[in-house]
Amino acid sequence: MRMRRTRWWKVFKIFPLAIVTLVVMLLWNWLLPALFGFHSINFAQAMGILVLSKILFGGWHRGFGYGMRHQSGWAFMTPEERAKMREKFGNRCWHDSESEKVDNTSASHS
Repeated sequence: MRMRRTRWWKVFKIFPLAIVTLVVMLLWNWLLPALFGFHSINFAQAMGILVLSKILFGGWHRGFGYGMRHQSGWAFMTPEERAKMREKFGNRCWHDSESEKVDNTSASHS
């Protein structure tokens, strides 16, 4: 039973990569020869382009959902953790919602 489960996870990891590679290949072969006169590419070359873009630009960061949780990490912090962050960064990176309200009302009355 364990062996079957392991095989399925491999399939679920390889399948999205194959789909993305196929999309890159189809888009390349559809657009670039017509627009710029480039040669058509095959599946292996499309995968090479994906690997090269990963090396040059990063991407595919730790799977689905990872970035969403860490982009809004403030919402997942306890009040003590938030206070530590404020002390560490000295209120350089964010504004308190109360001070923003005060600034907005004072700016509109000026």
